[in-house]
Amino acid sequence: MVQSTSKTGVVIAGLLLAILMASMDNSIMATAMGTIIGDLGGLDKFAWVTSAYMVAEMAGMPIFGKLSDMYGRKRFFVFGIIVFMLGSVLCGMATSIVELSLFRAIQGIGAGAMVPITFTIMFDTVKPEERGKLGGLFGAVFGLSSIFGPLLGAFITDHLHWQWIFYINLPLGLIALVMIAVFYKESKNHAKQRIDWGGAITLVGAIVCLIFALEFGGKTYAWDSAEILGLFAGFVVFAALFIVAERKAEEPIISFRMFRSRLYATSNALALLSGAAFITASMFIPIFMQGVLGGTATNSGMVLLPMMLGTVVTATAGGTLLGKMSYRAIMIPTLVILVAGIALLTTLSADSPRWLVTVYMVLVGLGIGASFSVLSNAAIHALPMNQRGAASATLNFLRSLGMTLGITLFGIIQSHALTRKLTESFGGGDASGLPQGLNLSDPHALMDPTSRTQLPAQVLGKITEGLSSSIVLTFAWGLIPAVLALVAGVMMSKEKFDPKAESDAYAASH
Repeated sequence: MVQSTSKTGVVIAGLLLAILMASMDNSIMATAMGTIIGDLGGLDKFAWVTSAYMVAEMAGMPIFGKLSDMYGRKRFFVFGIIVFMLGSVLCGMATSIVELSLFRAIQGIGAGAMVPITFTIMFDTVKPEERGKLGGLFGAVFGLSSIFGPLLGAFITDHLHWQWIFYINLPLGLIALVMIAVFYKESKNHAKQRIDWGGAITLVGAIVCLIFALEFGGKTYAWDSAEILGLFAGFVVFAALFIVAERKAEEPIISFRMFRSRLYATSNALALLSGAAFITASMFIPIFMQGVLGGTATNSGMVLLPMMLGTVVTATAGGTLLGKMSYRAIMIPTLVILVAGIALLTTLSADSPRWLVTVYMVLVGLGIGASFSVLSNAAIHALPMNQRGAASATLNFLRSLGMTLGITLFGIIQSHALTRKLTESFGGGDASGLPQGLNLSDPHALMDPTSRTQLPAQVLGKITEGLSSSIVLTFAWGLIPAVLALVAGVMMSKEKFDPKAESDAYAASH
């Protein structure tokens, strides 16, 4: 059954709303965490609020992606929205940080169903010649959510109450739910398959161990503590069992057979590596702009606006060029720009003008944008309809994994470099005039305008120099995944989006 153009437009609007809601959820939390901890307490457990959501979402992505191939997209997408809204209501009603963490895990389960299936529904619904442009639009939503999330979170916290950062999901979710439930007419081209329980259980176990080890290592527990080493050991064991289970399963959750396709394998490698490189810039440019250069901008979303606008440009352009150029020909130039942008970030210093940082940010944004629209198409290239859910989910899973690893590993590098530099600068006891309780190892504390005004010029100069050098060193390390992403782009095969072949598959499924 072919949907009318007006109904397709409503479905796409519902999908975009769902993606915005899910992708904005973590960023909207960032500006409200201080107020939430002030109300609920549990400062020592606040990391669970983020990690519980991440674990549930990442574990759910490949599982729900596979289930959508087996039993249909619509039922699991609707399930995801309902669970996400239920989790949102419960989060708003939480009376302790432990309750909030548990309810955030429920939200994460919903997001784990919504995010990958959203892209698959889009590919199933729209005509092939329109997928590129819409893929760019969906990718742009991810970038824009990191801008508007913190802004909305700050507004709600200041003018309403922190509970409304969760309750706002209810009207948005209900609108998206009605749009999809009423107007999306799903293809019946599904294949009943045996559920891979062994793969599901071992995958969840591996992700739980890895995310908790990365989240609590160096913070709640020392990296060499029994707890963290035990979690890493658990990850290795579960990962090994997962590989064994997937090799034996008739219909695995993550099919290793699909990785035999050079295009599929390189697309997923690109998602993992570019995600790690991009998150480095996203995480440390705001700290550099505020902690090193100073200024009144206290919201990281506004600081990142130029980079996100660059992302929107190439996400849209990349989608538009599909069908005219090969995936490889689109990705290589943009990845060169990404490498150049991060390389230029390594040349920054405490004396760099703000406009120069902005130019480099735009380059990084231009370099990453196409990956959001092009890779999602490349990953499902030539795959039958009943494998596209799993393929899309795997790509999103690996992109999220790359970002998670990047946040942790590059955060460790920057923190150690900053501590070493400040120890060298203040080791001689010339740190007189420091405000009492100022944590020199915390870059966010050094961004606080109040703390900075209390520092003598000489002391502030040493701190900003240490912060600058530590962040620039981190950008240098960020070049590694960026260059490897470029290598993966060069290794991509030369397939091209084929509108005719996709049109035939589209017609056969409708």
